[in-house]
Amino acid sequence: MISYGRQTIGDDDINEVVKVLSGDWLTQGPTVNKFESNLNEFFNSDYCVAVANGTAALHLVAIAMGWSKDDIIITSPITFLASANCIEYVNATTDFVDIDPKTYTIDLNLLEQKIKYLDQSGKKVKAIIGVDFAGHPCHWREIKQIADRYEISLINDNCHSFGSSINGDTSYAIKYADFVTQSFHPVKHITTGEGGAIFTKDKGMYEKLKLLRSHGMTKNSNIVKNSDGPWYYEMHELGYNYRITDFQCALGLSQLKKINNFVEMRRAIAKIYDKAFKPINLFKVPYVMDSIGHSYHLYPLCIDFDKSNHSKKLLFEHLRKKNIFLQVHYIPVHLQPYYKNKYGFKNGDFPVSEKFYESEISLPIFPTLKNSDQSFVIDVLKSFFKI
Repeated sequence: MISYGRQTIGDDDINEVVKVLSGDWLTQGPTVNKFESNLNEFFNSDYCVAVANGTAALHLVAIAMGWSKDDIIITSPITFLASANCIEYVNATTDFVDIDPKTYTIDLNLLEQKIKYLDQSGKKVKAIIGVDFAGHPCHWREIKQIADRYEISLINDNCHSFGSSINGDTSYAIKYADFVTQSFHPVKHITTGEGGAIFTKDKGMYEKLKLLRSHGMTKNSNIVKNSDGPWYYEMHELGYNYRITDFQCALGLSQLKKINNFVEMRRAIAKIYDKAFKPINLFKVPYVMDSIGHSYHLYPLCIDFDKSNHSKKLLFEHLRKKNIFLQVHYIPVHLQPYYKNKYGFKNGDFPVSEKFYESEISLPIFPTLKNSDQSFVIDVLKSFFKI
């Protein structure tokens, strides 16, 4: 079976996990701290909180920021549900801005237009969650300028972009955003099985996030109001059990050592796809701005199905018969029944996102993808469209 993505696990990864499993700490131990420290170094961040998954990371940011009912949070319709759901978890108001038709990230001009419109209507945008879709960073410098003008907080949903760069800088994310969130799901650039992380340069927020990660409880003598003994703890926030284990972090540490190689292998695969599909008018390969180092969590290929006289459904059925299991990223969030029912979103509200969904398929891209398997995928696609 050839899927669109999968983990890349070596004997060195397994050995590191076994070491921790054979030790004294399985959770809340020193390997978590070491993983956070190494992530901080990679992202050039002051503080890192490793958590159970990328969704937990977004949820804790929403809580820490204190979002509430009258706060409007803007994100992209082309993203995984979690980028919007975290807003709903804290009863804030979700809104969207359509994507740039080239980069598939949030459209700068439409973003400021929406903020101005809402501002003139007496409504305040509290935060923007930018999504570095597929591994192509947003226009972060310009988004930061907009956010500063309107006093809006920025969150970089960086789950697709571990190893991406702007002007050669792989630590760009925390340079512009107040918070950066990561996911270490198996199809991401590095994996801990499940897992995620939050980055910030705000010490106060860091301390709050650590509390929220573990039930809101602490034994810190500088915080507790009373102490009955060394066993004593107090709960100061309504927190969650969003902790990550030491053996997961052992895997993460081992994977982190290989991130540059992983990204280069993804880029090499992308070049082969580009060469195969770029000359063909029916296909549109991912656009990459000159200043961007794309890390290719995904390889989104857009196909003009109207011109081809074939449907996406028929293509997927054909591919599955060939043991090729692709995916589509994503169904626009505003078209999900929950968001349509609550906010009245409808088809046509974000036309670029909707057109993108109709045309996009995600091709296999992961470091261990065999050359023969990639060639097979290319040949099957071309054969289907009689190219």
